[in-house]
Amino acid sequence: MIELREPLQHLVRQPVEFTQGKNFPRRIHIYDETLRDGEQMPGVAFSPDQKLELAALLSDMGVDVLMAAFPASSESDREALRRILAARRSGRLRADLEIMTIARATRHDISVAAETAREAGADLSSVGVLVLSTASDLHLKYKLGRTLLKYKGAPEDDWLSRPVEWYRRANLDLITDHLAYAAQLGFGTVEFASEDASRASTDYLLEWARACRAAGGTRLCFSDTCGVFTPEAVDAYIPPLVQALPGFPVTAHFHNDFGLGAINTVRALGHGATHASISACGIGERAGNTSIHQVVMVLRDLYGVELPNFAYDRLWDLRRAVETYSGIPIQPHEPIIGHNVFAHESGMHTAGIAIHPAIYQTIDQDVVGGEHRFVLGKHSGKAGVLHALAEHGLSAELPADVLDKVADAVLDEVKSRRERRAAEADFGAYREAYYAHLTGLGVPEPELLEIFRDVTVAASQESM
Repeated sequence: MIELREPLQHLVRQPVEFTQGKNFPRRIHIYDETLRDGEQMPGVAFSPDQKLELAALLSDMGVDVLMAAFPASSESDREALRRILAARRSGRLRADLEIMTIARATRHDISVAAETAREAGADLSSVGVLVLSTASDLHLKYKLGRTLLKYKGAPEDDWLSRPVEWYRRANLDLITDHLAYAAQLGFGTVEFASEDASRASTDYLLEWARACRAAGGTRLCFSDTCGVFTPEAVDAYIPPLVQALPGFPVTAHFHNDFGLGAINTVRALGHGATHASISACGIGERAGNTSIHQVVMVLRDLYGVELPNFAYDRLWDLRRAVETYSGIPIQPHEPIIGHNVFAHESGMHTAGIAIHPAIYQTIDQDVVGGEHRFVLGKHSGKAGVLHALAEHGLSAELPADVLDKVADAVLDEVKSRRERRAAEADFGAYREAYYAHLTGLGVPEPELLEIFRDVTVAASQESM
């Protein structure tokens, strides 16, 4: 690599030239959902020990908020919450790490979250609860409708005949009732989440948000549940909410169905949202949640917003840990943390990188804890061969003219071998094994039928 004679910013235009002037909050909070929403990725299940290990890593990295568990869902989640709260109390996790739980809008769910926190010896004022609500008319009537009828004591037969407006009113009563209950119990943070907010009436959202704040809610979570947001839609939804709730914290919780989660999240932050809801490796339902690595690096390198006390150089460590515990390897070309994103094979690219990395690589692998390497193959050039020989101390053994001829001969043989392997390759077995592994992470249907038979036999024996 050579030393540039001119400053790099004089040789190429910088991304921040185009991204200045955004209304980013004074402090951006990273709100991690790996242990809860991330775990909802099909086939993924973290044990309490694994959740604690991931929580410790995320704490060390500087995450601000950790959604730890859904206590009402399982004993495993309750145990994970107890261990994580105990770890914060003992000092293994940062004392300022905000630990959240999630609950449906039922007294049972909220009470279980409170009881589990108390069992861990935690004061509820040091624990948060996110209470789920919904906002789109589709969700209100057709997903939550029967729950709202039951809550209001109305006949279930009225489900389809009642107008959408009735469900809007009932939903406001349901969420405000349960936010008031959570606040009464003493939770330090009472967050209210609007499922499918990105497909809801803006007027209703504003009414819903104001009512939730008045009932004791302390933070709003705006959810793009189906991942349909575009940057233009973010522009339409987030500014009115921020303006309607001045000084009130807002979480941008976006899914990644169209691959827009990161840029939409950054755009929401640029409109004044305060919390970026993310997950490690972008794991989550369907196409996953917004990725932590994409959000923090887009902010840093493209918008010039560096997060103080965030350990960017642990991003590859986080990737490896999540791959190990989830059983799901990330795609090799995943931006920033993929196995191949700092690898170069093309002759033109390796020659350019050998002169200066900035010619073809704008992200510094050392910043994110990554590994730079050259791959030798069909598209390699002499620069890649010479680099490999120099790495092993072989180039110094030969005169320059001989080394040049040897490098040409080695390159010819590398290309020839790779092309022969391509002609002979059959990755069918590898592909089948990979998808069999993914399918096997859950409980497959044959195993379900076996469980059904065992349970049926046991039930029959009990009834005799």
